[in-house]
Amino acid sequence: MLEKLIQYLSTELDVPAEELGRDTTFESLHLDSLDTVEMLMDLESELGVDLELEEKVSTIGELADFIESKLD
Repeated sequence: MLEKLIQYLSTELDVPAEELGRDTTFESLHLDSLDTVEMLMDLESELGVDLELEEKVSTIGELADFIESKLD
C-alpha cells in the first residue's frame, strides 16, 4: 500500500517518487484538507473500501497503515 500511495502522490503532485517515503508528512507536501479529501475519495473508488478517517494521519506511512487495516 505504501508504494501505491507514493505513486499516487508522485503523479498527482508532480513530485519524484524517490523524494517520497514512509515518513513524508502531508504538511511538507503542502496538502490542505480539500486535497486530502480528494485523495481519500480517489483511493476509496480505486480500492472499493470506505476510508473515513477516525483520527488525523500526518505521514504517508500512517495513511498506508490505516488503509491496510481497512482492507484486512
